[in-house]
Order: sequence, then structure tokens, then C-alpha cells
Amino acid sequence: MTSPGITYDAGAPIAAKRGDGRLSGGPQPGPSRVLKECRVEPLTEVQARAVGRLAAHADHGDAVDLAVVEGAARRTDVVVTSDPSDIERTASVVGIELRVVVV
Repeated sequence: MTSPGITYDAGAPIAAKRGDGRLSGGPQPGPSRVLKECRVEPLTEVQARAVGRLAAHADHGDAVDLAVVEGAARRTDVVVTSDPSDIERTASVVGIELRVVVV
């Protein structure tokens, strides 16, 4: 069994900029250190439609939160965020279980 991946919400690079030790590693400072190890996933039309369906069911309008939940659920990733309430609420409304790490 493979370990889950990680989906970063916008709070993760912000935490790296603050010097949060949970996001340390590599010689580059702050957000560059975190983003260097990331694979940026483009938002395809299929994914955008899934985010739209999620928005309708969750009654939540923040496209970033919705895309984070959709992508993390699809990939079975852990979500790293500085604001877990919207992520957790959005996921729970549609019956998605996500592991959330707060930074």
C-alpha cells in the first residue's frame, strides 16, 4: 500500500514563509522550499465540473477550498491547511473523509 500524497491549501506556503518547522527542508527559503517538491495539477474541465457539483452540494463558494477537497479526495491525499474548518465542513457535507493537518 502506498502512502497518501499531500494536497496543500494556500495556508501551507504561508506557514513555510513564517518558518513553520513542519514545512522545513531543502536549502531554499519559505514557500519556494515547499513548492519545489510539488507537482502542480492543472484544473481540467472534468475537475472543474466536479468542483462545481461539490459547490452545489456543500453550499460553499470558495473555489480554492472546493478544489482542494475535490483533488485530495480523488487522490486520497492528506490536506495541509492553516484553516481546517471550511475544508473539513465541505468534505463532511458531501460524505468525504479527509485527513487534515493544520499548520
